[in-house]
Amino acid sequence: MYLTAEKKREIFEKYGNTVTDTGSAEGQIALFTYRIKHLTGHLKDNKKDLFTQRSLIRLVGKRRKLLDYLKDKDIERYRSIIKELGLRK
Repeated sequence: MYLTAEKKREIFEKYGNTVTDTGSAEGQIALFTYRIKHLTGHLKDNKKDLFTQRSLIRLVGKRRKLLDYLKDKDIERYRSIIKELGLRK
C-alpha cells in the first residue's frame, strides 16, 4: 500500500500542528497532495483507468476547496502551505 500509517503520521507531523491534529487544513492539503501525486503517476501508466481518473478529479476538487477556505481565513498560512508544497494556482 502506498499510504501507510507511518507516512500519514509523518505528513501530519510536518504540516499539521501536531501528529494527532488530523483536522488541520494544512495537514489535509498535504495529504491530498501526496495522494494526487501518487494517482497522477498511476494514470500515466494506466491511461484507461477511469475510476482512478474520477478519484483524482475529486481529490483535486477537495484540495482546491480547502485551499480556498484557508485563503479566506488566513492568507499567511495559505501562502506558506503553497510555498512548502510547491503548488501554484
